[in-house]
Amino acid sequence: MLKDKKIIIGVTGSIAAYKSAELVRLFKKSGAQVRVIQTESSLDFVSPLTLSTLSGTRVLSSMIDVESGEWNNHVDLAIWADFLVIAPLTANTMAKMVKGECDNLLLAIYLSAKCPVYFAPAMDLDMYKHQSTINNISKLREFGNRLIPSKFGELASGLVGEGRMAEPSEIIDQIISDLSKDLPLSSKRVLITAGPTYEAIDPVRFIGNRSSGKMGVALAIECANHGANVELILGPSSLSVNHSNIKVNRVENTNEMYHLCLEKFDDVDIAFFAAAVSDYKPKHFVSEKIKKQKDSISIEFVKNIDILYEMSLKKKEHQIMVGFALETFNEIENAKEKLKNKNLDLIVLNSLNDNGAGFDYATNKVSIIDKQNNIFKFDLKDKTMVANDIVNKLIEII
Repeated sequence: MLKDKKIIIGVTGSIAAYKSAELVRLFKKSGAQVRVIQTESSLDFVSPLTLSTLSGTRVLSSMIDVESGEWNNHVDLAIWADFLVIAPLTANTMAKMVKGECDNLLLAIYLSAKCPVYFAPAMDLDMYKHQSTINNISKLREFGNRLIPSKFGELASGLVGEGRMAEPSEIIDQIISDLSKDLPLSSKRVLITAGPTYEAIDPVRFIGNRSSGKMGVALAIECANHGANVELILGPSSLSVNHSNIKVNRVENTNEMYHLCLEKFDDVDIAFFAAAVSDYKPKHFVSEKIKKQKDSISIEFVKNIDILYEMSLKKKEHQIMVGFALETFNEIENAKEKLKNKNLDLIVLNSLNDNGAGFDYATNKVSIIDKQNNIFKFDLKDKTMVANDIVNKLIEII
């Protein structure tokens, strides 16, 4: 959700300035563009070299650039930013913000900013509890600025209490939460299955398929970026997911995936069944490794539990359900039949006959069919863009 967002981080003269390095790192890791503005007093606590290295841009700390003599244009910087995050914010700078004083570059940017301004106070316990600080925090909030409350903990003075700056991850979580509020899937709970399932033959062998989980993971990220809280049930996959709105549940076989779906299904609003679940499993598991003795062996397979059937026809109440069909012939007819028989709201069809679509590709080519049998065809795209098409079509029917 922070990808390509333009963020100015203001750093003031507090011992908590050491946390600003981690804050910059996390914003960059989230895909944001970051500029850092330091007050002169903050230079005693954290090096501009550290922050410039992490942000990938030159740190600014004065109205006039010392080396070039050029003016650091606070107006352009304020216009550039999508967010201004002042962390840590000292009692001194806070008081100046309330009074409208403007004796450094950060304050000039603050007074020029049209974007949301977040502030994370950091100071000792008695300073934080002082009535003037309480009044100043209240006043900043009246101005429309967004408080990231200080935490209870050990302080630099050795005292224990409120005044400790929020952790960088908590600051980012609050911003993401605010961004989520006006999104189309805000407050929606989404279940997504993804990847293959592996069914054990013996302790070292299994039956599975070539699914990578890329499509399901892309869907999880897309739903999360639209404000949803996502439960991702992921079969064996090398993919990792790092998103504050996504909880990853890793499973190995179909039975594990089924029981997790059963556990979570009642609480969700939307469910995507994108996993390539093994249709069959060995009837008997051999507890010892099968030795290579015969020229051929026979393994009896039995039908696996149909997770989609169990959820859609036995458990579905209010949930909107989206299924997936991977076909090699009679694609449209087979997908329509699955849509009807499995009581789905949408089905996403892709064919192994399309070049660049199917397992283990970064791209996919899909058609989406709704309950009225309307067919929406899409070109070959990166799976992240395919996920966007699917989620947008889902949003239309909510």
